[in-house]
Amino acid sequence: MSGEEFAGTMPVPAGQRFDEAALERYLRLHVPAFVPPLTVEQFRGGQSNPTFLLSGGDGARLVLRKQPSGALLPSAHAIDREFRVISALHGSAVPVARPLCLCSDASVIGTMFYLMEYAAGRAFWDPTLPGMSAPQRAAIYDEMNRVIVALHTLDYAAAGLADYGKPGNYFARQIARWSRQYRSSETERIEAMERLIAWLPANIPPGDETALVHGDYRLDNMIFAADAPRVQALIDWELSTLGHPLADFSYHVMLWRVTSGEIRGLRDIDHAALGIPTEAQYLASYCRRTGRVGIEPVVWEFCMAYNLFRIASIRQGIMKRVLEGTAASRHARESGERARESAELAWRQVEEHLGG
Repeated sequence: MSGEEFAGTMPVPAGQRFDEAALERYLRLHVPAFVPPLTVEQFRGGQSNPTFLLSGGDGARLVLRKQPSGALLPSAHAIDREFRVISALHGSAVPVARPLCLCSDASVIGTMFYLMEYAAGRAFWDPTLPGMSAPQRAAIYDEMNRVIVALHTLDYAAAGLADYGKPGNYFARQIARWSRQYRSSETERIEAMERLIAWLPANIPPGDETALVHGDYRLDNMIFAADAPRVQALIDWELSTLGHPLADFSYHVMLWRVTSGEIRGLRDIDHAALGIPTEAQYLASYCRRTGRVGIEPVVWEFCMAYNLFRIASIRQGIMKRVLEGTAASRHARESGERARESAELAWRQVEEHLGG
């Protein structure tokens, strides 16, 4: 499936509608620049927290992100945390959309939500960047590398985020968390998940680091300037926390491990011809910018297996919401049905690289 199917906006589906008149009243009170009447569309992407484009009578645009309707998993869909982190990062070396306000009063539109400025620019869904020259592609990938380094080297305590997560033991805590999330949304037995839930916590590499991590760092969560290879805004901060930077970076680099037939990957492309760095070159750039000597292969491969396990857990949560009728995206069922595929890929990773 082409990622372009997730691009742009659409009319708000019946299951996602809310009281637009109540939202317009809220905007009049809390966003002084807003000019009625209000028009609401939904972004096609964003399966977890529904995201909407709000247009005023003067053509000015805002973005609204809200919690989904229905029963929510513990600690999931933390809209208030998203708003906190972009508020802390606005004006820093990490580009984010300008935050406007958080509404914790669920009576307004049915769930908590926040508003931010609309970041105009280019969104890329295909990581092979069709239609670009090799130097243009190289510049986009170098910018992605630069921004994740800016994130991982940020002084998060100075930004007011010292308590944004628990420093230390990140892998142990996250494996436990995603195991719980998986159990609470389990719809069938997946043998590979059972093996991963047992193997991963017993095989965490030694050593620890803490940085601010995005949790879903990928090309289609970035808005690039219209006329330059510059990230205007890194979006979708729902999974951000204090964590191990290599967990975050390896999630991003999984792109190089999958083919273009799965999750829009880079495995079988001619990197040199396209101007896209290889996995080894991209890692080397990250290490150079962060001052790392290198990354031990056993640590790197563990990170890859962990992230595939995490994706399987997330997809299982999507599947549960599909069955309950509360999934935000029309593509949610397809994503949810791939939980088993992700888990089996993760276990193959363990068997092939880590002797599981």
